[in-house]
Amino acid sequence: MLKLPALRAAFKLLGVLAIVAWSILPIALIVMSSFKADRDIFSTSGAFSFAPTLANYEMLWGRWGDFFFGLWNSFLVTVGATILAVGVSLLAGFAYSRFASRGLQASAFFLIFIRLIPPIVITLPLFPVVNRLGLNDTHFILIVLYATFFVSLGTIVMRTFIDQIPRELDEAAMMDGASQMQIVWRVILPMAAQGMLAVSVFVIVYAWNEFLFAFIFTTTKAKTAPLVISEMIGAVEGVEWGVLFAASTVQLVPVLAFVILMQKHLVAGLTAGAVKG
Repeated sequence: MLKLPALRAAFKLLGVLAIVAWSILPIALIVMSSFKADRDIFSTSGAFSFAPTLANYEMLWGRWGDFFFGLWNSFLVTVGATILAVGVSLLAGFAYSRFASRGLQASAFFLIFIRLIPPIVITLPLFPVVNRLGLNDTHFILIVLYATFFVSLGTIVMRTFIDQIPRELDEAAMMDGASQMQIVWRVILPMAAQGMLAVSVFVIVYAWNEFLFAFIFTTTKAKTAPLVISEMIGAVEGVEWGVLFAASTVQLVPVLAFVILMQKHLVAGLTAGAVKG
């Protein structure tokens, strides 16, 4: 008979294995299917025993050149949105952390509230404005939208990190003649770098995979990789599942590698302030 502690450990292990399988299995199936011939993709007998092939990637390169153009657009938009969102979140987090007023408290509540609104609610009335300004199908509009959508969460994360930086450091810098921007640049930024990395992970994952804004505000020049993948699904000649899985794998690899490399900063962002006080 297993003792109670051993039984608890066994259940915990089973729970962890179930969560890992739930998370990894769909990704593994996509990656494996990208190396399968079409006849083997939905074959139960060839689920794990199949002859790997690069034909799907060759067809992706030959027939869907727009996909790689979309990847480049995704890269540009993601980098721009990350720089803008992290920069604004740093300054806003500093303001919320170091200055107290009723107006700031009210706006902090508004930041949380606006984050709960579905993006489609903002998108529909915004479309005619963007169209009138001539910003449709540009990288700029996607950068601004993606950054704006994540500034609220980024500000809250950065405020939590900056709250943990002693105010005495600010006061010492002010006594040496430093301005507020110099304090942010020379004192806050180096000590809140981990928070900035955590915010950048959130923004990069969101911007790299975002579909709705790209679908509504782009057509050809600035369309991103997720939009091209959706075109593969709706192709007139039918869905080439192997090519679709190959495109999904190519789009997945960069952001997955980035998240794995930055996972400790992501955990820090999720747990910031949890043990404060």
